[in-house]
Amino acid sequence: MEFFSGTKMDFSGAITILLAMAVSCLLFLNFSSKKKYRTLPPGPTPLPFIGNIHQVDIKELIKSLRELSKTYGPMYTFYLGSRPCVVLSGYQVLKEALIDKAEEFSGRGDFPAVQMWSKGNGIVYGTGECWRQLRRFAITTFKSFGMGKRSIEERIKEEAQFLIAEFHKTEGKPFDPTFCLSCAGSNIICTLVFGDRFEYTDKKFLTLLDLINNNWKLMSSTWGQMLFTFPKIMRHIPGPHRQIYKNYLKLAEFVGERLEMNKQTLDPNSPRDFIDCFLIKIQQEKNNPNTYFNEDTMSKTTVNLFFAGTETVSSTLKYGLRILLRHPEVEEKLHEEIDRVIGPNRSPCMEDRIRMPYTDAVIHEIQRYADIVPMGVPHTVTRDIDFRGYTLPKDLNIIPLLCTSQFDPTQFKNPNNFDPTHFLDKNGRFKRNDAFMAFSAGKRVCLGENLALMELFIFLTTILQNFKLKPLMDPKDIDITPESTGLGSIPRPYKFCLLPR
Repeated sequence: MEFFSGTKMDFSGAITILLAMAVSCLLFLNFSSKKKYRTLPPGPTPLPFIGNIHQVDIKELIKSLRELSKTYGPMYTFYLGSRPCVVLSGYQVLKEALIDKAEEFSGRGDFPAVQMWSKGNGIVYGTGECWRQLRRFAITTFKSFGMGKRSIEERIKEEAQFLIAEFHKTEGKPFDPTFCLSCAGSNIICTLVFGDRFEYTDKKFLTLLDLINNNWKLMSSTWGQMLFTFPKIMRHIPGPHRQIYKNYLKLAEFVGERLEMNKQTLDPNSPRDFIDCFLIKIQQEKNNPNTYFNEDTMSKTTVNLFFAGTETVSSTLKYGLRILLRHPEVEEKLHEEIDRVIGPNRSPCMEDRIRMPYTDAVIHEIQRYADIVPMGVPHTVTRDIDFRGYTLPKDLNIIPLLCTSQFDPTQFKNPNNFDPTHFLDKNGRFKRNDAFMAFSAGKRVCLGENLALMELFIFLTTILQNFKLKPLMDPKDIDITPESTGLGSIPRPYKFCLLPR
């Protein structure tokens, strides 16, 4: 018995040694060949194939990455599976990268949940010269249709009244605002992209909103985080994450239908919307073999705009109303400023904003605290560069933790609490803060930033001009932390009552 026991122990020890040697060899073979990654900043030690994923909570990936920055500093290397990424954490390093070296950090990084469908095409997930031309075209086109001007402001004011009409139908009873806010936010981008709005009862419109909402949640779920980390494996594994691709195909199918409608009624001398302008551009460049303007690019870009323009504004408003339910003292001050500057009868307009510093500050603080897109979309470096003493090779993935700028204690006195005074000076005037990166920063800053701010201001002030918010529980018991955090911070589902003022 002792002999067998000793033999068993020797065998077990030998297995342990062999396993250790195998792991060491795998580590050596896996990483010694990657010479170009030897100049990266230090970070946690990765394992073959799985990288650093064993050192984080996959359900709370962004929180885990923030925690690692406390050990490894504002810039460290993290392996998503076999893919090395450099994580940027904190306002200073994000500013140096995204703003001071904007061109070098303007490449688009891996985002498998979308790129399985987009294949690197479109305005959000494209890169290089294609992305530059698409962005210039979109900005010029939207400006021609009034983005940032009074014409689109009037359209937002009109949609705000449709939203208020829907809210009145609740008759002061408890309801979930998600549906109405999604419809209102989406209808603004629909006006620009498709040329008209949709009724809140339109079944096809509601289906599209459900697809967008479903994808937003899936990409922020544990399944979505696993797909982000192990795309080559996860695309072959059954699970809810595979629905993301199918949903994008359905969104693209709708865009294809609108494309055919526009083709049949197109007047090149009188474009009605973004699709018309794109069709005209395709025609203008039909003899250019190197053109980036074709129907596939148009479809991908249109879905990008529709998705981004729908979900981010509606999620911010949904989160914002929940925050105000938690902070009735803030709502009270908003009511006072709205009553004093606008009054009860006329619709709010953007000219009011300069005379409403507290409201402006609250909207910015909602965006900062809600942190709807905490990571942004991954970047890459566009050429080999020296940055902060390290050499970053071309096409290296960069994860910019935008949330760490918005919660940077060196830039905000009370970052973990909702506090509108973060955006007010000592005299109560609105004060900008460069660490505010809700729309990202640099070359990849959201092209719809001004439009989104107009929507948030007009929608929120119109709601509070007409209603008082009534929670269904003690405000102190309302949880304003997100339900989940991945691509986006998903606000917890809730109901409340709107009492006419």
